[in-house]
Amino acid sequence: MNALLAFFLGQFSLAVLLFAFIKFFIFGEPPPPSHLVRRRASSFALRRPPSRSRTKFTSVLRPTPKITTESILSKTFYNVSGHQPESLDWFNVLVAQALAQLREDASQDGAILKSLNAVLNGEHKPSFVGDIRVTEISLGEEYPIFSNCRIIPVEEKDSVAGEAGSRLQARLDVDLSDCITLGVETKLVLNYPKALVAVLPVALAVSVERFSATLSLSFIPSADPPAPKDDSSKEGGSGNSRSPTTLAFSFQPDYRLDISVRSLVGSRSRLQDVPKIAQIVEARIHQWFDERCVEPRVQQIVLPNLWPRKKNTRGGDEDDEAIEEDMVDELAERANGGYDAMQDTGYEDSLEARMAAEGRKIREAERKEERERRARDQPQPTLRRRPGHKSLASAEGFKMPGHFE
Repeated sequence: MNALLAFFLGQFSLAVLLFAFIKFFIFGEPPPPSHLVRRRASSFALRRPPSRSRTKFTSVLRPTPKITTESILSKTFYNVSGHQPESLDWFNVLVAQALAQLREDASQDGAILKSLNAVLNGEHKPSFVGDIRVTEISLGEEYPIFSNCRIIPVEEKDSVAGEAGSRLQARLDVDLSDCITLGVETKLVLNYPKALVAVLPVALAVSVERFSATLSLSFIPSADPPAPKDDSSKEGGSGNSRSPTTLAFSFQPDYRLDISVRSLVGSRSRLQDVPKIAQIVEARIHQWFDERCVEPRVQQIVLPNLWPRKKNTRGGDEDDEAIEEDMVDELAERANGGYDAMQDTGYEDSLEARMAAEGRKIREAERKEERERRARDQPQPTLRRRPGHKSLASAEGFKMPGHFE
């Protein structure tokens, strides 16, 4: 009886499964057209180039509120009027470590000496100045001390970060008491009325003993360029590119720069420490510094991409996957519009163009090396002597026909 009951239950369950399969899989209703369109659109989006899907990616991103200096200060709990100036002891330690490593690298293999000689004897050297030779280099032993850091909003007309045309600026005092010295010697050549009429040896040694100033730091965020007014500006290509984020720094005009100049002029009767030469050199150094780093002039440093990438990771055992992760990052950048920006803008003048050119040079060098290696590996043809041919080991005793010997 139990066996018969089990038999009927098995047959019944099999019939139910067969009925469900026929009803839902064979005679089931087709999917709605919207589902097919969605699947077709998704597959087409995977096949089409990133330039066409850029609008779709941008529509996914949520709109961010406009960044203002007030919102940044409120979210970071920084009160400009009531916050006390901060000491930068931790920053001084980091800067000291960086300078110590820089001095150590510069002292190895005479790298700084070669670089200075190449720069001083470059194309812009005047014709009346002979070869310049570096005789003394001292990078100092002390480190700059930063202190009294404070954050202030700075008003400007063409600001992007601030709602009212302002950006945040960090001001900190820097003080350096050291002896950084550069000594050179050269010759002043008089080439009139003919070349090398007179030669005057000159030796100079310039030392920076004290530098004290107020340093201003601020970030200038990336921004879209203004719309071109005519078609000629569009053809330039580079006008449509987005400006990178930069770090701007400058010094206040009330800085202090103490310079010591030692001079030696002449060959036999030498003049030592001429005051006029010291005044000229010191004025020229102050002018050079004012034209580059003193407000209202600023120096801008382009910041690199700070997005974490696998190729920049150190200390793990997965170094082999760095290349694959790098390729994934590049594909993601192209999908977000980087590919079109490189095509529409001045791609030849960008960093990617220079990297591509260097890659082509490396590949050409590898192909050339491969051809040379194959040429060396090929068997060289052997020369066979005719029967009765005698080799000439040396030219001794060999006489030419006639009167030549």
